[in-house]
Amino acid sequence: MNQMIIFFTSLPREAKRSILLTVDVVLLPIAYIFTFTVQQETFDVAPSAGTGALVLALLVVITSGVSKALKIPNIQLNSYDVNGMGRIAALSVIVAVATGVLHQIAGIPLSSGSYVMFGIVYFIVSAATRVVMLEVLTAMYRRTNPRCRVLIYGAGTTGSQLARALMAHETIKAVAFVDDNTALQGLSIAGLPVKLPTDIDRIVAEKQVDRVLLAMPSLSHPKQMQIARRLEKKGLEVQALPSFAQLIGEEQALLDKLVPIAPAQFLGRKAFDQSLNFGCSHLVGRTVLVTGGGGSIGSELCRQVLACKPGKLIVFDISEYALYEAERALRPLALETGTELVTVLGSVTEQRLVRRVLQDQKVNVVLHAAAYKHVPMVEQNPLVGLANNVLGTWTLGREAREAGVERFILVSSDKAVRPTNVMGASKRLAEFVVQDLAERSPGTVFAMVRFGNVLGSSGSVVPLFQEQIARGGPVTVTHRDVTRFFMTIEEAVSLVLMAGSFARGGEVFVLDMGRSRRIWDMARQVIEDAGYTVRDEANPDGDIGIEEIGLRPGEKLHEELLVGEGHATTAHEKIFAAHEARLSEIEVASAIRALREALATGNDKAALAVAERFVEGYHPAGQSLASGSAG
Repeated sequence: MNQMIIFFTSLPREAKRSILLTVDVVLLPIAYIFTFTVQQETFDVAPSAGTGALVLALLVVITSGVSKALKIPNIQLNSYDVNGMGRIAALSVIVAVATGVLHQIAGIPLSSGSYVMFGIVYFIVSAATRVVMLEVLTAMYRRTNPRCRVLIYGAGTTGSQLARALMAHETIKAVAFVDDNTALQGLSIAGLPVKLPTDIDRIVAEKQVDRVLLAMPSLSHPKQMQIARRLEKKGLEVQALPSFAQLIGEEQALLDKLVPIAPAQFLGRKAFDQSLNFGCSHLVGRTVLVTGGGGSIGSELCRQVLACKPGKLIVFDISEYALYEAERALRPLALETGTELVTVLGSVTEQRLVRRVLQDQKVNVVLHAAAYKHVPMVEQNPLVGLANNVLGTWTLGREAREAGVERFILVSSDKAVRPTNVMGASKRLAEFVVQDLAERSPGTVFAMVRFGNVLGSSGSVVPLFQEQIARGGPVTVTHRDVTRFFMTIEEAVSLVLMAGSFARGGEVFVLDMGRSRRIWDMARQVIEDAGYTVRDEANPDGDIGIEEIGLRPGEKLHEELLVGEGHATTAHEKIFAAHEARLSEIEVASAIRALREALATGNDKAALAVAERFVEGYHPAGQSLASGSAG
């Protein structure tokens, strides 16, 4: 069988044409003899054997020539359609007419109906022969090459067209439809039954389905993803037909025309005017070190620092990949501003490395953004989080003072205010360290800037929501009533640089984050701005649902920005200076010593005890309502 398949498929195109032409020619005398035998015609003038043979020979020549002229042998067997059948019909009509003419010339006339019958018989045997040849060859091929059996999900126009296209496919066989439309269920379309989606398990078992094809390009992407995930859970491979826009190559052109949604639109606040930026005064021509420079906030700090044209920018990060990406993005900007760009791989807890960088590079300004900031991760790894965020700040700050650094600005978080999680407690302890250093460092200005969530940073809610929407949903929110302060990353960094220029030593600058936003409302807005509808009780047929997954350990329901009641205005309307209590020098020293001992012994509980002892409101059990990034 395999040898026959190989023989037929390896034949040159010309040989295949010759075979089909031969079939057309051989069928002519068969149809001729069959017709006049069945008709039982009585010839008025008995033809001689030579005359009959001559008529038949001329018919063979005419058939061969007309078949070639109509290019009937050029049509592949698996490509026969209405057009091909039309050509065979034309050949049959011409052959019937030629038969009548030759019979008249030979003096052996027959009734007109006989010629009509001959043409019909020739058409039927020619068409039927091709169908039989195709079926035989297809059956031989399928025995040696089993076809993939597919179930088509969607019996509409696209699905029915797909089923018809697969009828003659060599490697794929459609076995049935499933459709949610009750009007189609129970019908037969393109020879296939339309079943209910609830019958899928039975169909797969009975028909030995290998794959499911989603033939619903008009259905929204989230709903397609939901169906695909449901089918994949059954162990089925799922593929979706592309949309018309994809097929004609217009989708990318359409996407290029779409205008990205500005993050500020999610905030409902006045756009930040960067033309008023005067935060460069302490950076121009200076050597600036940005720790955590490969992170989302750190890399934006680096970009805006470069715009101030420093003499040298040092990007410090513990992640090799993040540092590589930051260097790749910042190098062209540094060339434009004539700034020397230096990258340093390492941790701010490495005292010798920090000392060498600060002294060798003669750093003037430190912007300390390096921190472990994802609440759940730090909650699960408290010792590492406290060591990096607190001891790292203490090491960097102390070495900055010894190296004669002019300014040290800590990037802090609203989670440091009466924290209920380890991350917040670690940032509050880091603030205490900076305040203590400010008291005892007349040559270096130490200050900190505290703000809430920034849109666009790693782990922030909007990118997370967009990711979940791309997967078909649902969008997850920790609590229906959870609220957060938000600011664009560009605005936050600009204000950090401005606050740094205001610093005289020991200040806790707090950024005006505007009103807090309900995360549930933001989730709804992101879904709608992506062009989808929210699926809820009021709209059960919507595209994307929002699920409440519960507050996570250590997360608050609502965040705060101020520890105390009082705060003073500054030269910028969105920057305030908070008046807050601080730890004494002895308390800070005691906290640092205890943390170092906990780190040396790998004692998580001892480290947490330090945070509980010195940070107001913090308890390791996280007894307050949780904070939240909504994800």
